[in-house]
Amino acid sequence: MPLNNYLLYALVLLAGLLALWLVRRYVRERTYRRHPYVAPAAAGWATQPLPRHPPRHRVALLGDPGAVATDGSDPVLQLLEHWQQETGPAGTIILLGDNIYPVGLPAPDHPGRAAAEARFNALLAALGRFEGRVVLLSGNHDWNKGRPDGWEYLRRQEAYAHEHLPTAHYLPPDGAPGPVSVQLAEGLLLLIINTQWWVQQGARPVADSRQPFRELRALLEANRHQQVLVAGHHPLYSNALHGGKFTAKQHVFPLTTVNKRAYLPLPFIGSLLPLYRKTVGAAEDMAHPRYRKMRRRLLRVLRDFPGVIYAAGHDHNLQYFERDGGHYLVSGAGSKTAFVQAGGRATFVHEHQGFFGLDFYGPRETWLRTYEPPTGKPEVFRLQLSPAPATAQPTTGQPASGATGATVPRP
Repeated sequence: MPLNNYLLYALVLLAGLLALWLVRRYVRERTYRRHPYVAPAAAGWATQPLPRHPPRHRVALLGDPGAVATDGSDPVLQLLEHWQQETGPAGTIILLGDNIYPVGLPAPDHPGRAAAEARFNALLAALGRFEGRVVLLSGNHDWNKGRPDGWEYLRRQEAYAHEHLPTAHYLPPDGAPGPVSVQLAEGLLLLIINTQWWVQQGARPVADSRQPFRELRALLEANRHQQVLVAGHHPLYSNALHGGKFTAKQHVFPLTTVNKRAYLPLPFIGSLLPLYRKTVGAAEDMAHPRYRKMRRRLLRVLRDFPGVIYAAGHDHNLQYFERDGGHYLVSGAGSKTAFVQAGGRATFVHEHQGFFGLDFYGPRETWLRTYEPPTGKPEVFRLQLSPAPATAQPTTGQPASGATGATVPRP
């Protein structure tokens, strides 16, 4: 048989196997995609009752809210307002970045300025009705999608937030890498890092790229006696787009990743984009060298402090991972949703609008909560998070949270 025939048969077989794999993937995705996934180890979550006494502090983690409706009908903002009314002053709302889509806050003469202001105003108005603390972080979209002039966009947004919601904290200030510490309550410390600083192109505040990790380690070491929540925009674990996960449809219709209506079939060629983003990566992907280095250094620090919670946005879904004694959240479904793959290392994932909440009852009792619209919808997952090992109070007279890095005082 001629060699050309062997090659033809091999290509046909390869095409058939790929088609079979795509069909199986598609059927599986259709089965679970819109349903919450809970790992077998956490399947009994609904039988675990919440404590009867109120939490001493509550935190709402709202990521990627930059495309909220501006007419008062936004379901996530309505849900957040209900959470605010339940919480009162003993709470904190943390915006995990990507506060204005698609490119942050443009210059006043930019054609997209009016739409950007309208979205940000709707968000700030909702936050302005809250009695507790409000903290804003920046994401890649707030830096003009990571373009070289992104720092200008970030500073414009920060100034706008300070002008229209003076009680809010935009952290770290001026686009610095951080870390910044905020004492949320007795025994509860928030540490904020600007993960976009490590992946940003062009101008950014001058800093040693390793020093923030040294400062973060020092803060965590000095505060082992506290429950610590670390917040940044970029996730450290993800079963979604930025973690290299794609749908079967995106292999056949790859342009739908950019435009949901771009149904141009490109089989085989379409699989090159997922392969590229999984192995090389765009600047916002875990596989990209800058992101990969930042993630590796950050995990190297966090793994030495069991019980620490790391919260991020970036991927437009809800995900929870418990790894090496730490808790890793992705709460990026504040205004958009996108595919997230079930299974793997995840304990919980859901492709649905909403946000995660954290209820802190005591130094060794923290509950992860899920909030999904419409308001009043039954909770799809909750879990008591495993605590850090008990540690004695520090014996120095210096406040532990001010060991290094910038510190935000109590309001």
